[in-house]
Amino acid sequence: MTPLIELRAVTRSYGKGEAEVRALDGVDLAIRAGEFVAIMGPSGSGKSTAMNIIGCLDRPSSGKFLFKGAELQALDNDQRALIRRNYLGFVFQGFNLLPRTTALENVELPLIYKGIPPARRLPVARSALAKVGLQGREGHDPAQLSGGQQQRVAIARALAGNPSVILADEPTGNLDSHRGHEIMQLLQALNRDEGITIVMVTHEEDIAAYANRLIVFTDGLITRDTGAKAAA
Repeated sequence: MTPLIELRAVTRSYGKGEAEVRALDGVDLAIRAGEFVAIMGPSGSGKSTAMNIIGCLDRPSSGKFLFKGAELQALDNDQRALIRRNYLGFVFQGFNLLPRTTALENVELPLIYKGIPPARRLPVARSALAKVGLQGREGHDPAQLSGGQQQRVAIARALAGNPSVILADEPTGNLDSHRGHEIMQLLQALNRDEGITIVMVTHEEDIAAYANRLIVFTDGLITRDTGAKAAA
């Protein structure tokens, strides 16, 4: 089966000459549809660079990046924006919600970008909020929601676009331990019950333990990959 995401001998360098920094140093990685992958590594290890390439926010210096079997490394900015809009959902540490906009309106955003009319996008947004347990909170703005609820809105926003992959960058970094584990249980359930592929960067081992596969980066290389565990 063709991997959903594949990096082949990918390098990423910044700067030139003596100032050159090689963030990725020939990385090979394949992620199958339906996996829940946690990526870890110290600062400067390459994990965020790999995530940015997978998220079409950056491109390799050399090597190949394939998504659903198609090579994407040579796409221009507009083409990469279309990939993000149509196939990827993002969840960030800082929630990134519009402050004076209701939960429902925040979740509608990716649908607006896709040009979906209100009559069609409203039920999709309401359904996404229901999946993350926020029925009855549709009219609340972020200031009226706890940190955990705000992150649930962000996850609902990612879900609304019907993505092939959710990319989560430190999704519990701004939450206390209790709410952080609630968010991880939600992501785990979405992966298990909805079959959504999730790729997550985290620095916390207890958070990474929710994933089915752990990948560790060190000095621009993958130094540990547990592979996909059998489903419990």
